[in-house]
Amino acid sequence: MNKPSKRLSLILPFVCATAFVCFAQQDGDQVPIDYLSNAGHKSLTVAPRGHRNGQGHATHGIPDIDSLVNFNDHFTADGVDQNGNAKHVWYYNMVGTEPQHHGTTTFNAPIVPVTLDLRNSDGSPRFVNGQPLISSPTAFIQPTLNSPVFQDAAYSSSDIPTQITDAIQRAEFFDSAKSDWHTLLNPSVKTGRTMVLIRGTYRFALNGDGSCCRFVLVDANTFINELFPPTFPVDNSTPVGAAENAGDITTRDISTFLFPNTYLYVGNPSDCCVLGFHSYDLEPGDASNGNLERRYVLNYSSWISPGLFRGGFQDVTALSHEIAETYNDPFVASDGIHNITPWWLSPNGNCQDNLEVGDVIEGLPQDVFPITMNGMTYHPQNEALLQWFEFEFPSSAIGGAYSYPNPRTLTALSAPQNVNCK
Repeated sequence: MNKPSKRLSLILPFVCATAFVCFAQQDGDQVPIDYLSNAGHKSLTVAPRGHRNGQGHATHGIPDIDSLVNFNDHFTADGVDQNGNAKHVWYYNMVGTEPQHHGTTTFNAPIVPVTLDLRNSDGSPRFVNGQPLISSPTAFIQPTLNSPVFQDAAYSSSDIPTQITDAIQRAEFFDSAKSDWHTLLNPSVKTGRTMVLIRGTYRFALNGDGSCCRFVLVDANTFINELFPPTFPVDNSTPVGAAENAGDITTRDISTFLFPNTYLYVGNPSDCCVLGFHSYDLEPGDASNGNLERRYVLNYSSWISPGLFRGGFQDVTALSHEIAETYNDPFVASDGIHNITPWWLSPNGNCQDNLEVGDVIEGLPQDVFPITMNGMTYHPQNEALLQWFEFEFPSSAIGGAYSYPNPRTLTALSAPQNVNCK
C-alpha cells in the first residue's frame, strides 16, 4: 500500500482552518488535516494477548478451550510451509457450526465505545485552543448499529435478507451449505471505556472549528499495550480488562472495541495506517470452567469519517474487514496449524500465508461494496473467499467467485509462491 507522501514536521507553519478559524501556531505533534490523503490501509497481525498460569491448554487443540462456537475442516493444495517444506493438507477453523448443519448460530456482539483522552507528557489533562484534547465515539455508535455489519440486506447468496458477513460465508460454502444455515451477530452497546495516551505516543488533527479531533494517530505498540490487560488477575486499567471484569464481554462473544477515527502507525507516523485488527485476549481458566484457557475473541475497529482516505474507505470499512476475518480466522492462526495457508501474493502486493480474507482485497479497485440502508450509504469491504486460498480452479463458491459480495474485485488466483513470495 502507498504510504503518506507527507512527513511529520516538528514545527508546522501558520495554518488558517476552514470555517474562518485561524491558529497562529500548531503544536509540534499536530498534523495537517489532509495528512491522510495519500495514506493506505496497512495490515497488522496481533498475536493473542494475555496470560497463562502454568501449562496452557491451547496445545491440546481448539476444542479444549473456553471460547466461542467454532468448527474445523481442511483442504488440499500444493504449497510450502514457513520453513519451505512441501505441504499438501491445510487445516482451517471458523466460527459457528458446519455449513452442512441446519439452523442459525447467533453470537452476542458487544460494542464497547472507547474514548481517547490525550494527555500531556506528565499525565495532566491537555487543552488545545482552550478545549480538552478528548476524542469521543458517541456520534458513531448508532450509525455502526445501523450498518450492514449488523442489519439485514439482500444478497445473492441467501434466500432471505441477512448480515453481510453471513452472506459472505454463505457464498463461500454455497455448494455445501444448508439453505437455512446462517451465522449472525446480535449487537448491544456496552459501557463506554477510556484509553489515556501520553504525549509522544500520538499525533492528532483538529476539526475545522479547532476542537478535537478530526483523527488521531497512535503508535501501534502503545495502543496494543493500552488496550489489553497487563496483569492477571485482570484489572480495570484497560478497555478490554474493564469490559471483561464487568461481564460486558465474555468468551462466547464476538466483541468490538469501537474507536473514533483512530489509526495506528508502526514506529513512525508516516508508516500509517492500520484501521483495525482482530485478535483475542487469553486468560487462564479455573475450576468453574474446567481449567480451560479463556479466549475473548475481539476486534479493534475505527469508524472512518468520509474524506480522510482515498479509494472509498469510510464508515464501517474497517469493522466489516475485521468481522469477516474473525469469522474465517477467529484465533489468528495462533496454534501454527489452523488457518495457515499456502503462500499467496495478492494483486495489492500483500504476501502472506494465512486465511486473512480482508488483507487480499484492501487497496484493490472495487475494494468496497456500497450499500444504502437506514438513510446512509455504507462502505463495507469486499472479501476474498476460501477458494482463493485453496488455489481452487474453478472455484466452488457462488458463481465460481473468488470475492464477495462483488465477484469482480478478485478474478484470478495467485501464482504459486515460495516462502515470503521469493
